[in-house]
Amino acid sequence: MGFQQKIDTVTGASALDWWREAGVDMLVDEAPRNWLVPEPARAPLRSGGATPARPTPATPPAALEIPDTLAAFEAWRLSDAAPEAGWSGTRIGAQGDAASGLMILIEMPERDDGADRLVSGAAGLLLDRMLAAIGRDRGSVYLAPLCRVRPISGRIPADQEALLARLARAHVRLAAPRRLLVIGNAASRAIIGTDVARARGQLHAINHEGPDGSVEVVASFHPRFLLERPAAKAEAWKDLQLLIRGFS
Repeated sequence: MGFQQKIDTVTGASALDWWREAGVDMLVDEAPRNWLVPEPARAPLRSGGATPARPTPATPPAALEIPDTLAAFEAWRLSDAAPEAGWSGTRIGAQGDAASGLMILIEMPERDDGADRLVSGAAGLLLDRMLAAIGRDRGSVYLAPLCRVRPISGRIPADQEALLARLARAHVRLAAPRRLLVIGNAASRAIIGTDVARARGQLHAINHEGPDGSVEVVASFHPRFLLERPAAKAEAWKDLQLLIRGFS
């Protein structure tokens, strides 16, 4: 008799989420490889041989027209013109009160999120407790996802990161919050330029072209990561205290 191990897609995706939050952003190979072995020398081109064709320069992308009001921006990000329009899944927009002065940027919708609620399930319950600890709730913050559709892999495609980061910064400029909390590595990289582990523990002043010119940013762990690593909750609480210090 044989035995075949099966891993369901939910478990597999959860494992990928954990490694992503831990900072692993690249898979090298599944099989062992000796990296010290030099690459074989390439054969020189023979004289008189065919000249290798030069690659055709890529056509530069058309200039992206970003709406200049928050309402128009949100409508555009959920339209068929958005970068995620071709992705399979539910499009979920920003939620809460944009005038609250406190914006929270997450990476993407959770697996079970619906159009009316970002960050649901166990991660959502923890987020609610985190907000309650600083005297807030979902109605008194502005919660927005970096990408509006959750990728099937649970990871933002590398070739879309730069564009989504640009759109996230435009979103912050239009929302003009006084403080911004970025949770998760992708959100931290989009706004601050580095992972949570390096960014947390200090206020970052990010300049933009909005009416106030800059916003103070705090980076912290995603609730999903905190569920996997409860010991990190103490550090997340320090981040929340930093977020609300001097903020009323």
